Amino acid sequence: MFVVAVLPAANLLAQPTGQPQSTGWTAAQDHQNMMDQLGIKALRPGPSGTETAPNHANYDEATANPFPNLPDVLTMKNGRKVTTAAMWAQRRAEIVEDFEREVLGRVPKNVPQVTWTVTNTVEGTVGAQPAIGKQLVGHVDNSSFPAISVDIQMTLVIPAGAKGPVPVMMMFGGGGLPRAPGAPEPAGRGGFGGPGGPAAGGDPPATQQLLADGWGYASINPGSIQADNGAGLTKGIIGLVNKGQPRKPDDWGSLRAWAWGAARGLDYLETDKAVDAKHVGIEGVSRYGKAALVTMAFETRFALVLVGSSGEGGAKLHRRNWGEAVENLTGSGEYHWMAGNFLKYGASDASFGSKNAGDLPVDAHELIALCAPRLTFISYGVPEKGDAKWLDHQGSYMAAVAAGPVFRLLGAKDLGTSDDYRKEKMPAVNVGLLDGQLAWRQHDGGHTDGPNWKYFIPWADKFFKRTAPPK
Repeated sequence: MFVVAVLPAANLLAQPTGQPQSTGWTAAQDHQNMMDQLGIKALRPGPSGTETAPNHANYDEATANPFPNLPDVLTMKNGRKVTTAAMWAQRRAEIVEDFEREVLGRVPKNVPQVTWTVTNTVEGTVGAQPAIGKQLVGHVDNSSFPAISVDIQMTLVIPAGAKGPVPVMMMFGGGGLPRAPGAPEPAGRGGFGGPGGPAAGGDPPATQQLLADGWGYASINPGSIQADNGAGLTKGIIGLVNKGQPRKPDDWGSLRAWAWGAARGLDYLETDKAVDAKHVGIEGVSRYGKAALVTMAFETRFALVLVGSSGEGGAKLHRRNWGEAVENLTGSGEYHWMAGNFLKYGASDASFGSKNAGDLPVDAHELIALCAPRLTFISYGVPEKGDAKWLDHQGSYMAAVAAGPVFRLLGAKDLGTSDDYRKEKMPAVNVGLLDGQLAWRQHDGGHTDGPNWKYFIPWADKFFKRTAPPK
């Protein structure tokens, strides 16, 4: 039978005697509280995505690089150059610390355990592909604060008749169980193309492509881990650990919480004998593209990542003045993705003066570098089809170029370009740089990674030294 996982936002049970009450704040109240904690009196407004607005975003390459010099990914804080893998381990720890303290927040040491339960198993089809699906719930121990329940929702689907453990792509959002015989075909989301929904460009959905190639897939529901809004910060896994109270400035935001949840999903996959747990990937588009990159950077058990149209907070350089900016993520709309400390870099008036993107100790190239030497594929579409200029495709390409030296240091191949991120320009649309463990491809579709799956899967197979099963 089905067990319905309870979303965290719905759990407002009576508090046990002696426990604090959850604040129940709005996003605006929570945002103001963080500004007060940080001594911020005013934030710069973010640029507008409406090009006729007075404060419209910049799309002039001549003024797009006000901070042209990125932090050197292979220079230690004491000035020593990193020349070996052992030294990289030290430098990696420095970068992780900066991201945790200033950008994404820290996962608390006392996060409760998760217990996974298979609540349903279905044999059926995904499109024309025979498959076996499992519905899973990961219950987070909430004995420390029973007023908040967190039940992570995940499905796992593998090809029927697989001869042994299969590699699996975990995807943020979308997806469901295979269609049982006689049941209606479910709809799927754009780039993911859930079990039967068409992908962009006329290709089969990613789920069908994966199964046809002998892969499995898992879909994990980010909202069952942490809400995608500021009011949810006192609920979900962040609220559970904080017992319903507001965050401190270096506490984790939603991106890091979603990544934590994906890692807990991987915990389950490591116990499932149908899964080749050494070859599990993570994927997402847009905000979940950011989350996929964060997951890959911090959870080294993931073997590969497909980062779809991630923009600011993902693969895009914070230091670029193009489209979405740091200030768009420090305002009250999307601040919850990040650590509270990130608000400092949008401050115009504060007890510490003011800060901007140039003051950040790290940037997106270092987030990509944390994925090295594992398989990292950066995907975008084109503005003409809806993958907006706002995302800064060129700034993301520059970040990938600047991450290249770390891949090479660790024995992997990078994009195959020079290391001069200031001068390197994106290849033409539909021209992929797929020879290395770090890959780039801008397809001719919209805000989706759908058209890149038929390139991503063979690219991964090549490095995993596997061949697809016979058709």
